[in-house]
Amino acid sequence: MPRRRIRLTGAPEAPLRAALAALRAELGVPEDFPPEVREEAERSAKNPVLPSHDATELPFFTLDPASSTDLDQAMHLSRQGTGYRVRYAIADVAAFVVPGGGLDAETHRRVNTLYFPDERVPLHPAVLSEGAASLLPDRTRPAVLWTVDLDAEGRTVAVDVRRALVRSRAKLDYAGVQRQIDGGTAEEPVALLKEIGRARERLETERGGISLDAPEQEITERDHTYLLTYRAPLPAEGWNAQLSLLAGMAAADLMLATGTGILRTLPAAPDDGGPPARAKSRVGDVARLRRTATALRIDWPHHVSYAALLRTLDPHEPRHAAFLQECTTLLRGAGYTVFQDGDLPPITTHAAVAAPYAHCTAPLRRLADRYASELCLAAVAGETPPAWVRTAIDALPRRMAEGTHRAATVERECVDLVEAALLKDRVGDVFEGFVVDLADHHPDIGTVQLESPAVIGRFEGDHLPLGERLRVRLTRADPGTAKILFNPA
Repeated sequence: MPRRRIRLTGAPEAPLRAALAALRAELGVPEDFPPEVREEAERSAKNPVLPSHDATELPFFTLDPASSTDLDQAMHLSRQGTGYRVRYAIADVAAFVVPGGGLDAETHRRVNTLYFPDERVPLHPAVLSEGAASLLPDRTRPAVLWTVDLDAEGRTVAVDVRRALVRSRAKLDYAGVQRQIDGGTAEEPVALLKEIGRARERLETERGGISLDAPEQEITERDHTYLLTYRAPLPAEGWNAQLSLLAGMAAADLMLATGTGILRTLPAAPDDGGPPARAKSRVGDVARLRRTATALRIDWPHHVSYAALLRTLDPHEPRHAAFLQECTTLLRGAGYTVFQDGDLPPITTHAAVAAPYAHCTAPLRRLADRYASELCLAAVAGETPPAWVRTAIDALPRRMAEGTHRAATVERECVDLVEAALLKDRVGDVFEGFVVDLADHHPDIGTVQLESPAVIGRFEGDHLPLGERLRVRLTRADPGTAKILFNPA
């Protein structure tokens, strides 16, 4: 599922980079791993637990941003009768991490990789995440190999999961794959990405699911000023995401069938027809999002569902791009749900997926995925999950919630920093804005959404007109404190 992506380009000594470094220090984000953890990672990188099954004859390829080196997934796509066969290899992190060891404890402390506009803070030491465990090209690697057979419409008809040695033949990037597919030069395993991806997108629409094509914000430093642009995702990114969703849905089904698992769940938003008792906590988020749409002059009739609206938006249009960024707030209610020994939870679905779903495809970057892989391997083999998995999974939802909260804090503070840097030379200027939110118990404090540039900020004044358009004056924009402040003009 998407996160709000911001990328910083420009001079390494830019003031915004210094502010981001200070933010990491303030939040207590670990910049490095303890020496003993690094040493354990280096030992395990040289001596992983290798599987007996050899699938290195399959010409896998990876598909990621061009600069990525922590490669969790590799794929091989082929036709199978009138349908398709998706082979999806996931980095086998458990081949390198000893349960109960120092490295294991450190990953439980970090929980997930943290993304800043200028760098990322990894879950695992680079010797593993960018080296021995990463599915780099022309390297033999241990993997959890999913084989999912689909019918002609893209529906799942058979699933197998096993440990295997794999060998990627190529590290491909989205732009290059998009050019190959559009130009008709892609070989069949790559060309099928479009065919299978589109089939899965049609099924997603049919079941009421939502793929949020949130664009990437890029802020560039030039001559001590900052320029904000949006990069719309390529179709190939959406097709690739469908394969990850395919594996996650298959994982959830396996775990539900065996009665032990960890799901990623999200109650339905009110506009999606979810049960009122479960949706109540999300009413405010949807109402705020409707006000944001109004602020950005996006027509959202009340009879149009959230999912239907998203399908009309163009991420190349700056106002739509800004709105899609804000749509990520509706995913804040997602959590992890654990069950064991057949005691299934009352909620097993993820509203955006519109089906049961599990995180299982990014173990280099997310702690829960390592456990999901083990549970699925045991389910297919008809075995009891390892004791270290059964012992640990009850505490995983709390641990993952802490990590998710930390990541959300990082994201929120980074957005504040970036937008303060963008507006730092415009203090005193007047903008057209729209009050989209009010603070609890503080009616004189709210949040204003500007139409242009499409940023949000704190707004203070008497009798704030929630849901109304107004003119506001920027009175503070300090990248050093990550704060923007508006007052009535």
